Amino acid sequence: MSSVPQAFECDKLIRFHHCDPAGIVFYPQYFVLFNELVEDWFNQGLGIDFARFHVEDGMGVPMGSITCRFLSPSKVGEMLRLSLSVNRIGRSSLELNVTGTSGGEVRVQATLTVVVASLKNHRSMPISADMRARLERYVVPPPG
Repeated sequence: MSSVPQAFECDKLIRFHHCDPAGIVFYPQYFVLFNELVEDWFNQGLGIDFARFHVEDGMGVPMGSITCRFLSPSKVGEMLRLSLSVNRIGRSSLELNVTGTSGGEVRVQATLTVVVASLKNHRSMPISADMRARLERYVVPPPG
């Protein structure tokens, strides 16, 4: 794994079920894609088995807030490249930047705040030192 901070990237095929009758992504489906991206990031980027994290460890990372800008429509059959980087790591939450592009065009941008939480009592939990070290590999300073 690289020690230089970098974004995690994942390609998602825009499928028929993502789209409205006009054949473009129905905006709530982006939130489903963002959640899939976080799962993929845990599994492939952070090396944390997302299912085990939930089922065996009793932990979750629910969304605390989402700010989203829809810049251009994505259509069925297109490949959307989702890029995720960490903007900020707090005591029990982190702020993620997500950008979706296709054909060199930015389609969607979002800021996600996720909270590390116990699934037993639904309360936030401090981010462990091990998880924090894994997260820090994806802290990308803003440009400029």
